Amino acid sequence: MSTLTLRGVRKSYENSVEVIRGIDLDIADGEFAVFVGPSGCGKSTLLRMIAGLEDIDQGEIRIGGDLINEVPPADRGVAMVFQSYALYPHMTVAENMGFALKLAGQSKDEVKKAVGRAAEILQITHLLERKPKALSGGQRQRVAIGRAIVRKPRVFLFDEPLSNLDASLRVQMRIELSKLHKEIGNTMIYVTHDQVEAMTLGDRIAVFNAGRIEQVGTPMSLYEHPANQFVAGFLGSPRMNFIPCVAAAAGSGAVQLRVEQAGTLSLPGGLPSGASAQLVLGIRPEHLGIGRVENGLAARVDLLEHLGDSIIVHATLRGTANTVSLRVSADHEGLGAGQDIGLVPQASRALLFNDNGAALALH
Repeated sequence: MSTLTLRGVRKSYENSVEVIRGIDLDIADGEFAVFVGPSGCGKSTLLRMIAGLEDIDQGEIRIGGDLINEVPPADRGVAMVFQSYALYPHMTVAENMGFALKLAGQSKDEVKKAVGRAAEILQITHLLERKPKALSGGQRQRVAIGRAIVRKPRVFLFDEPLSNLDASLRVQMRIELSKLHKEIGNTMIYVTHDQVEAMTLGDRIAVFNAGRIEQVGTPMSLYEHPANQFVAGFLGSPRMNFIPCVAAAAGSGAVQLRVEQAGTLSLPGGLPSGASAQLVLGIRPEHLGIGRVENGLAARVDLLEHLGDSIIVHATLRGTANTVSLRVSADHEGLGAGQDIGLVPQASRALLFNDNGAALALH
């Protein structure tokens, strides 16, 4: 069993800054879990704590039920792939991949067999006799992953392994990592600040913020049902629009939201008890449409981004400094900077947040 269990895990540095603030998390055997969050949120620090490269101050870390707090890194049954490839330049690919096994005292035949199997999985058999300087960035990263595979760890740890690659190669490597997970079936934990990587790779995602986990769930559950404004704003590109508003009236199964001079919007349902007077309307760009000014929230177009298959429209709500983005089809005609438009949200896809950022469930 390669389950991973974290209970009450905390970490502070000498200046008393607490970087990990009581993490509780369960990762199932064979799961591909992604830690995502902004730079400095603690996700890489936690990964290093799991690997044994950082000490923990409080709490427990267990792999397969075994407490590993005091277990040396080499004996934890984990293999880590770093952002930097960290390959030995004087060794061939085969030698780099098999070096840990050689140090462990395995025979030449055992090392060759393990390296050959990993090379087949990663499709780098033809590169085994080359040295790192003769490889592309993507090939070097495959070698680094192969070096981890040959150790047959219980848990793979990936610390932003694709951040040094160009955009097109990142897409290709995401596909390769997904295939790799299906091929070997090991538990994998992947750290990234890139929400696209998180959404496309993870079985489940843990969203980190300031040393805490804000929410854990499947990619689509987090995207469609974020627990708070931070999660809602972090996942999605372009990011979710947040529009300050007040509840103008309620009744007849709907709540009316007033957005200053821009107009009023009706959402189905009623506000729960405890809703604050000042609310925030959350609506994703793909859930906003364009209509007549009198039929939506009044706004003025600031900028158009033509992306080929679609257009991202940036606009400012009337009488406010609040800017919003919406995605419309590329064949949308008659749009131009300075034009007055009406923004028509899909009411069923809109979200409401309290003044403390917590999501509100309309009933």
